[in-house]
Amino acid sequence: MSLTLLSADEALHQLDTFDTIIDARSEDEYALDHLPGAVNWPTLNNEERKVVGTMYKQIDAFEAKKRGAAMAARNISAHIEREVIDKPKDWKPLAYCWRGGKRSGSLSLVLDQIGFRVTLIDGGYKAFRAALLLDIAQRVAPIQWRVVCGTTGSGKTRLLHALSQVGAQVLDLEGLARHRSSVLGAIPGVEQPTQKHFDTLVWNALRQLDASRPVYIESESKKVGNVAVPDALVQAMRAAPCLSLALSDEERVALLMEDYDYFVQRSEAFCDRLDALTEIRGKSVVQAWKAQVNSGQTQAVVRELLVQHYDPVYVQSMTRNFTQFEKAPIIAPANRSHEAMLELAQRLVDTES
Repeated sequence: MSLTLLSADEALHQLDTFDTIIDARSEDEYALDHLPGAVNWPTLNNEERKVVGTMYKQIDAFEAKKRGAAMAARNISAHIEREVIDKPKDWKPLAYCWRGGKRSGSLSLVLDQIGFRVTLIDGGYKAFRAALLLDIAQRVAPIQWRVVCGTTGSGKTRLLHALSQVGAQVLDLEGLARHRSSVLGAIPGVEQPTQKHFDTLVWNALRQLDASRPVYIESESKKVGNVAVPDALVQAMRAAPCLSLALSDEERVALLMEDYDYFVQRSEAFCDRLDALTEIRGKSVVQAWKAQVNSGQTQAVVRELLVQHYDPVYVQSMTRNFTQFEKAPIIAPANRSHEAMLELAQRLVDTES
């Protein structure tokens, strides 16, 4: 027997030592969140889990266990035929399920009997998530954060991407959240991760950072779209040194017209999103903006949104929440282009060297 039980905290720090991480939960559970790099080998699939659960509650626990065992045996057999036949003897998998270990235990028992060195997470996904949330704060604390500030359209995300290209360390929260963090930030056809999966994505990015080198991050609020940024990270960002990215109004409008081209091309979608500002700006103002959009004056509306709505709100929020914002040095690319952002990124990296 070579089954090993690993605590959730140990699993956090040994995750990369396993050849395969196996999530034995159902497809829906896996979709909500899973360990980084995990593959889904359901011991009971979505429908089977419902059937067994209903039988357990409404008929008899013993009968439910028999039925569940038959389903699990078929599924485990299929997983082995599909995924395991070509594995070498020294293959080392890590397996987990929800909490109790029955589903991952059933799979692991068979793998163990074959002769593989199988490891189970004690307490399963639930224990791992609890440990992960605590570990986020530990990983955030020693990092030298550099917060890229700048009014809407100043190119903060473009600069982050450029910094990454020139070798700097970057934590792109909007990329992880799949959202551009504004009223117009939802990306058509792209669903945001669940809160649990966003937390996992943030943790996975944090654990790959080198605390001896600075890390650039955008000045996000507590939420990016529908997901909340971990509290420890929010507090660290708000206390960190800031860089104030500046672009002219003309360049900012042009940048937004490029980055939000899917709204520019679909006036109806743009107007729908403008409705979210009715409570703040008033119905008459929003209706006037929508009339301009429908008459082809989208660029003028974007400029008004920047000057009348986003800029005052942004400056007020940054001054209130980011302790080092007011003494942030101004950094300015020549223009909004990728080349200009790369040149600025390289200057910033050279300054840190």
